[in-house]
Amino acid sequence: SGAFTVMLLTYGAQYSFGVFFSAMLDELGWSRTSLAGAFSLYSLIYVSLSYLSGRLTDRLGPRRVIALGGWFLGGGMILVNFIESPWQFYLTYGLIAGIGMSAAYVPCNVTIVKWFHRRRGVAIGLTGSGASLGIAGFPVLSEALIMRYSWRLTYLIFGLMVLVVLNLAAWFLVRDPETIGLEPDGRDRDVNQPPRTTSQAEKSWTLGEAVRNGRFWLLASVMMLSILTIPCAFVHLPQHARDLQLGVSRATFITIIGLFALLGNLVLGRLSDTIGRRGAMLGTLMVGTFAFGGFTVAEEITVLYVAAAGFGFYYGTFASLYPAVVGDYFGRLHAGTLTGFWVLSRG
Repeated sequence: SGAFTVMLLTYGAQYSFGVFFSAMLDELGWSRTSLAGAFSLYSLIYVSLSYLSGRLTDRLGPRRVIALGGWFLGGGMILVNFIESPWQFYLTYGLIAGIGMSAAYVPCNVTIVKWFHRRRGVAIGLTGSGASLGIAGFPVLSEALIMRYSWRLTYLIFGLMVLVVLNLAAWFLVRDPETIGLEPDGRDRDVNQPPRTTSQAEKSWTLGEAVRNGRFWLLASVMMLSILTIPCAFVHLPQHARDLQLGVSRATFITIIGLFALLGNLVLGRLSDTIGRRGAMLGTLMVGTFAFGGFTVAEEITVLYVAAAGFGFYYGTFASLYPAVVGDYFGRLHAGTLTGFWVLSRG
């Protein structure tokens, strides 16, 4: 529940940016490039620091990492309320909030990897469904609040919510089951056996060992090539639909993405435990390829709806399957370090 809540808030707030993007363009009169550049900096910062957050999660556990991230992400969003020039937006959102976001995806997912083995796909899918629900719901909430109040006050509200809730949710997360005398999947430890650490429970690869393995770099390449363009869809799709004069709200397509990402989380997460991660990963990559193709040719609303749905399914399933693959192939002990390194490789 703690990881679900963290993912709900962080990804809901992050991918509402497309809604804020249009409202900020209207009020501030800045260029699209300057606004989108701040989001690019934000993405670069959290990607670059994911390796550090993963390594710290392996060493210290997720509580302190996520709590500190809540202060940075929430604080950065609160400060956006006061910006008057582009450099201030780059500082508050691009840098400060970006630092905070690095403490969301990797710490939450690798904690689930360490807690589950037999039903790892289901568990990570359920955690990822928090992000998908946030993506589906927060843009609608953002648009309603922006229309009633302003984008500034809405960022202030979101920032306070993130700061408080992430610091509370972090305390429900424990690094691994062995810490409290359990086995993966929540099984009670055999009282006739001495307590084991995570390192004793299974073979786990260090980063040094993994980088000398061809499978590691193949998966890193898939990661880099597959999700390099994901932020572009979230940032530019609402404005693209507006440019095409399709007569839909700014939040509509982001909500569709979130709902179909939720479907992907719940369906392929569970299915991957049965058919294997490889088949599930191949299927979602094919769906993503067709979705991006749809974005490039869409000139009317039906095609854009279908493309957004396909993209959502692809995004939700890939984001969930990826940490599970790390745990399956390379073990649990250094899952945070390895996952963070892969996320870093995409940047």
